[in-house]
Amino acid sequence: MLDATTTALLREILEEVCVNVSRSESGVRAHVASKILEAASKGERTRERLKQIGFDALRQAPGMWR
Repeated sequence: MLDATTTALLREILEEVCVNVSRSESGVRAHVASKILEAASKGERTRERLKQIGFDALRQAPGMWR
């Protein structure tokens, strides 16, 4: 389980990465969130690296943001 500080960081990063993604695009947002969370769960904690992982996930999201 992630601590409150890390959870807040992940939320901030998700919002930064998905700034141009409508809230109604929940599938895209969930895809990005899952990739960021997966990386954090494996020990990644740097903001820049997590953002890069988020942007990579956004580009790979099915049918979106290429």
